[in-house]
Amino acid sequence: MKNARTAAHGALLQVDVNAGYSNIVIDKAIKEANLDQRDASLASAIFYGVLERRITLDYIIGQFSRIPVKQMTPDILEILRMACYQILYMEKIPHSAAVNEAVNMAKLTKGGKSPGFVNGVLRGLLRGKEQIKMPNEKKEPLRALSIMYSCPQWLIQLWQEAYGKEHTLGILKSFFDKPPLYARVNTTKITTEQLIERLKKENVSAKAVSWLPGAIELEQTGSVAHLKAYEEGFFHIQDISSQLCCSVLEPKPGQTIADLCAAPGGKTFTTAEQMENQGRLLSFDKYKGKVGLIRQGANRLGLSIVEASVRDSSNPKEELLFADSVLCDAPCAGLGIIRRKPEIRYKPQEELKDLPSVQRSILKEAAKQVKPGGTLVYSTCSLNPAENGAVADWFLKEYSGFQAKPLKLPANIKQVVDTSDNQITLLPHIHGTDGFFIAVFVKT
Repeated sequence: MKNARTAAHGALLQVDVNAGYSNIVIDKAIKEANLDQRDASLASAIFYGVLERRITLDYIIGQFSRIPVKQMTPDILEILRMACYQILYMEKIPHSAAVNEAVNMAKLTKGGKSPGFVNGVLRGLLRGKEQIKMPNEKKEPLRALSIMYSCPQWLIQLWQEAYGKEHTLGILKSFFDKPPLYARVNTTKITTEQLIERLKKENVSAKAVSWLPGAIELEQTGSVAHLKAYEEGFFHIQDISSQLCCSVLEPKPGQTIADLCAAPGGKTFTTAEQMENQGRLLSFDKYKGKVGLIRQGANRLGLSIVEASVRDSSNPKEELLFADSVLCDAPCAGLGIIRRKPEIRYKPQEELKDLPSVQRSILKEAAKQVKPGGTLVYSTCSLNPAENGAVADWFLKEYSGFQAKPLKLPANIKQVVDTSDNQITLLPHIHGTDGFFIAVFVKT
């Protein structure tokens, strides 16, 4: 019989061993276990908590275990991480319950000695948790930050070199903040004020974002997909960084605009709404299933100008198309959305190496599709200069037919990272958005 803890345990193994996406994995585990709302909340809290604190938890477990963490089987290690997280970070859970449940779960694993081992480690933690020794900040500054904020040392070093120590600390602290939930009003169907009133009737609190027309912030939503206003296509969920990226395109009714790496379709929808559903919006993705998601979303929102189709934007076989504006939101490491998908921080560093060459090839193909005088926008949700400024600067050097187009930004969006006036890096702790990069070019 599955309960909240066994569901969380199975989901953690799925992420750890099979590199599954956290949000998809936990939703599926909760559904399969048929948990009620209370148990679903507990499973989610343990699951995300363990993911967010994995490096910290392993460091602490290592102080109370005779077996090194690296030699433990994945299922026993996840049981210990879960119990350790409950003991150290979940005040409402009695320590005895955390230990007993962990021991019971260990009994279900292979190998007879596991329950005794788990019990011994956790009893040791209960006795010694006030004496846990953290690394010395002066002697090992990187390691100390890594253990405190559960982030790999190489990533902290990358950010310190790119953004400085103060901004790096801000980024690390933002990992543990609950990210705000923003939505985009479907202005082809409803005004911002009307939607706020509609949502109020469904017990959802929403407020307009004063500096970005058509953007609202939601509170107390529960499951958004079950709201009548959502089903009727009055809005879609989208972080404010992506909404800002679309406004930089300056889309106008009657234009032809291409979105090259479009799934799941948020930027396509926002751009189509800004075009007042007039013109053509060509929306592409490499995978058939993802193109299906774009079509579904466009149908729900009633955006008839969206033409979604399969296309590999790094190596298109189809004929060239020409657009007034082209949006190239390239595949990236996702280092700007760690607070939404905590597992991203544990990606091996090697996985980042090939990304800039993929991004350059997509940008190269995108350039061919822009009409003279047209706009090309390059963006990522990554905080990695090699994927961001380095790619944008390379493009301007390689393509003399394009110039940097200075960004028109709302007054409260300040440049905090030294960069050209056609680029901006958005930082979670400064701008309240996901970590995001935007660069704009114009075809001369």
